Amino acid sequence: MGIVNASPDSFSDAGAYPDLDARVRRARELLAAGADIVDVGGESGITQRPAVEVAEELERVVPLVERIAGELGALVSVDTYKPAVAEAAIAAGAVLVNDVSGLRDPELAAVCARTGAALVLMHTRAAPKQRLQDPALYVDVVADVVEFLGERMEVARAHGVRDEQLVLDPGPDFAKTPAQTIVLLRRLEELHVLGRPLLLAVSRKDFVGALTGRGPRQRVAGTLAALGHGIDAGAHVLRVHDVAQAADFLAVRAALRGELEVDPALALADAIRHVR
Repeated sequence: MGIVNASPDSFSDAGAYPDLDARVRRARELLAAGADIVDVGGESGITQRPAVEVAEELERVVPLVERIAGELGALVSVDTYKPAVAEAAIAAGAVLVNDVSGLRDPELAAVCARTGAALVLMHTRAAPKQRLQDPALYVDVVADVVEFLGERMEVARAHGVRDEQLVLDPGPDFAKTPAQTIVLLRRLEELHVLGRPLLLAVSRKDFVGALTGRGPRQRVAGTLAALGHGIDAGAHVLRVHDVAQAADFLAVRAALRGELEVDPALALADAIRHVR
């Protein structure tokens, strides 16, 4: 899952793609690099800024979803917790709603039930745009994640969402300190008890920065380490900013593990043999 931010204040690219055409070009690049899904978001998670009004988020998201789904023929996810935005994005071609609020508004589930769109349920104990960093918040962070997501699944079902529509996100960094996130990811396998696919959103995250001392755009190597760990733990969907690097990592990893058939005649092209 490649990320296209349609907001000017994203923590990871801070307006690097300032208009619709630039964002469509970015989506095209991600697809060419190996993305299977493009995740479009119109509001950043930065907590120093207020929530974006629905009308503005619609203006940012809907034309972008239309072009990525239409012109590029891609599977599109919309990163929103607002039912009106989700419904409009689905009408424009999105097939998945990536809700980082923990289904704070159950109407979002009703939208997915009506339309058949998939729904990502994420663990967080904080409201959208709220920063919560409390080392004493959880007795057992993994138990809290399992309990919370199980309860949110019941809410989604009560609003008509089928189990096969649900994907679960343990919410690295959301209402978690870096140390709590690391504990959670070490025990990621325990989330399989919930019986649904797991989305791993570790790209450029704070816990990687805390471990490496690097800013968001310098966290690729740390992100790849986290992806490798997550795949070993059974993650199903990888949400990343740096799709080309992630795809390269996955290809070499699969070849060395015997999961990718390698042609005995495999050779390096002369054009990339040396720096020119």
